[in-house]
Amino acid sequence: MGRCEVCFRHCEIPEGGLGFCGARTCRDGLVTAANYGIVTSLALDPIEKKPLARFHPSSMILSAGSYGCNLRCPFCQNYQISWSDEAFEFARRGESITPEELVSLAGSLKGRGNIGVAFTYNEPLIGYEFVRDTAKLVHEQGMLNVMVTNGTAERSVLRELAPYIDAMNIDLKGFTDRYYSKVLGGDFDMVKAFIEEAVRNCHVELTILIVPGENDTDEEMREMTEWIAGLTGQEGRPAGREIPLHISRFFPRFHMNDRSATSVRHIYHLAEVAREQLKYVYTGNC
Repeated sequence: MGRCEVCFRHCEIPEGGLGFCGARTCRDGLVTAANYGIVTSLALDPIEKKPLARFHPSSMILSAGSYGCNLRCPFCQNYQISWSDEAFEFARRGESITPEELVSLAGSLKGRGNIGVAFTYNEPLIGYEFVRDTAKLVHEQGMLNVMVTNGTAERSVLRELAPYIDAMNIDLKGFTDRYYSKVLGGDFDMVKAFIEEAVRNCHVELTILIVPGENDTDEEMREMTEWIAGLTGQEGRPAGREIPLHISRFFPRFHMNDRSATSVRHIYHLAEVAREQLKYVYTGNC
């Protein structure tokens, strides 16, 4: 039996078993990443697809994903590798790659505009050991590291990764305890603490998916953007108003098919609300 210290769940994992995320296991009493080096998705993407709008625009980045997730968003866009039955089928038959092999592939793609590696698609923090080991080598090769994450991890995990991560897009999925706990199965305070520390270490952009009837009010957007605007960057310098925010349109999928897609007009309206506090606001899926 081992206790996982990655996120708020602190799963007690029996020998050979799996934690809630499906990607951490216990071996010889130590909790480790069962998904270490298992890659389910690999693509050379535009950096804007992460989405990162103000980090090396017009560049390409090699994007790699594994399997598993520590949230349970009912509208998950990558459920096949995050927490569906298919995700754990990947666990049984997924092909593995070493950090050295992934970095070699990234280097071979420099001629196509590749600037480094993005850890994305599923939740990378639940397999932070592979992120850490690969990201170190990426830096040694003079390339950059990007992480796309839900931010649901202890700050100790972030501090281990921080020296090697150059940019993050973090999903700030809403701004209420109710939404995080009841709908997503997450921890609102942990995500806020993660973001607060991340912006002191690297370039950060935030994304919110606007789900009708859940997180779509002007009041919640104002409360969220006021909090973002108050964040401080390196050496305590004000940074919040210049943190890019991506506001994305929801489409019914996976386990959330009980409502219509968010209206384009409402996305544009909430973007205007956000611009009361933030300098860089982008709309997505419109």
